[in-house]
Amino acid sequence: MQVWIGRNGERFGPYPDDEIRQWLRDGTCRPEELGWYEGMTDWRPLGELFPEDRPATPPPGAAAPPPPPPPREQPFMGITENTVAPEYAGFWLRFGAWVIDYILITIPSTFIAMAMGFQHAITTFFAQMETNQSAAMTAYLDEVRPIAYVVLLIGFVYYVLFESSKWQATPGKLAVGIRVTDTAGQRLTAGRAAGRNLIRLANAVPFLSILPMVFYITAAFSERKQGIHDMLAGTYVLTGRADARATPAPRSGPSGPTGSFDA
Repeated sequence: MQVWIGRNGERFGPYPDDEIRQWLRDGTCRPEELGWYEGMTDWRPLGELFPEDRPATPPPGAAAPPPPPPPREQPFMGITENTVAPEYAGFWLRFGAWVIDYILITIPSTFIAMAMGFQHAITTFFAQMETNQSAAMTAYLDEVRPIAYVVLLIGFVYYVLFESSKWQATPGKLAVGIRVTDTAGQRLTAGRAAGRNLIRLANAVPFLSILPMVFYITAAFSERKQGIHDMLAGTYVLTGRADARATPAPRSGPSGPTGSFDA
């Protein structure tokens, strides 16, 4: 089990629960400090989460233990001011982002396709259909194939560059307020973004064109709203924009007797 620690208005972790137990026993962590692990609805004191791991009572006159070293800090995935659980973006949010991105990619792709002779391919196709349909189709496919590859490459580069950028999102995702992260909530590397988006190239193979839909539909049913490409690449699509998360919320520390945590 992986546990997050709340200390001085910051979130740290996650750490294995056996490390937390040891820190409670040796005084590195205090029982009143807050902890959270996946499945909990709110932050609770570590002393309540691990009641059997109380620190040993020092003998009378013993010196106070030195201040504990600060834990390593990592971003907490999907955390907002009012929740502790990651908020995974649902299917319809992702679909809306896809529609916007599709329109944005189509505009330059259309101009490039026309410059590469797409209009000529269409005109020639209909002219040849009157005499030899088989030859017309073969000639048409031969002429548009390089155009299709260039258009696919444009879409691939578009997604990789934007999803590995500081925004962690394409313009479509930014518009609906979602972002892509790795499983630790971090910005994607270009390599991971490329791996995630390679499935889009399946459109280049006619009999595999149904695969992208299968990869996306799983986002409607999987526990963490992941498409198969997310599962294979180790990524999440979360609600909230990266630039909004970069603005720190007021650090009031632990709030209230319920153990909720604001940072």
